[in-house]
Amino acid sequence: MVWMCLTLLYGVLKGVREIVKKKALEKNSTIEVLFLYTLLAFLFVLPDAGHATGLAPKYYFYIGIKSFVIFLAWMFSFKAIKHMPISLYGVLDLSRVLFATLLGVIVLREQLGGWQLAGITFVSLGLLLLKYHPGMLFHKTAAKSGQVDVKIIVMAFSSCLFNAISGLLDKILMKDISSSQLQFWYLLFLTLLYLVFILVTRTPLHIKSLLKNHWIWILSILIVIADRALFLANGMDGSKVTVMTLLKQSGCVVTILAGRFLFHEKNTGHKLVCAVIIITGIVMGVL
Repeated sequence: MVWMCLTLLYGVLKGVREIVKKKALEKNSTIEVLFLYTLLAFLFVLPDAGHATGLAPKYYFYIGIKSFVIFLAWMFSFKAIKHMPISLYGVLDLSRVLFATLLGVIVLREQLGGWQLAGITFVSLGLLLLKYHPGMLFHKTAAKSGQVDVKIIVMAFSSCLFNAISGLLDKILMKDISSSQLQFWYLLFLTLLYLVFILVTRTPLHIKSLLKNHWIWILSILIVIADRALFLANGMDGSKVTVMTLLKQSGCVVTILAGRFLFHEKNTGHKLVCAVIIITGIVMGVL
């Protein structure tokens, strides 16, 4: 089905984006990368301005809420990615499956079949095995032991929750507006939110360094392509939030492999086993 293929494309590009985020954050701060990356993405969709107008006032309000939710999600995710192994983040990010499934069932009244329930069980099992692996225990003394600080883990899970809420809003909004309208306005609102944050906190921007950080430019192109694919999938008849959320998590394999071969991280074998269990759950959920 077309909407499944589009969602799968989003998932793979999402995994690539996590790698690019990690590289971009090596040269600039979180808020610097977020602001320029969002601004560039908005400039890329600026040609859609003529097709983005004419919405009822309530939709601007709803898109504004989505933008604020994404604002929080990205702030948390960028912080987490900067301070934890990319392969670990890729697996933790799979927890959004649980959040999105609950939202899909409670809000959209989507029904779960036997295969989907089995899939969620496998996803939960994979996350549990990851958490209780001796080498990956989360402790507040992480900075001294090489482990990950519990605050960073909380940020990663918070990002998953907010991303799940955003996915739910996408499904609701795409019933009445086009993908170009949603992408144009949410990127505009998001850019303004980051600008306000920078002004209020008086965060310095190193313009020359930012513009030379080619990873940010790549990141902007990837978000435009990935989001357009996802919005189109959301607008298609028969698409379900619960199934789409499972498909989105295919990107975890990309981040785990990148952690092993690009960033030379340790314990990737265990993470890959956990990811295989979770991907098995994803396949079950799509059946």
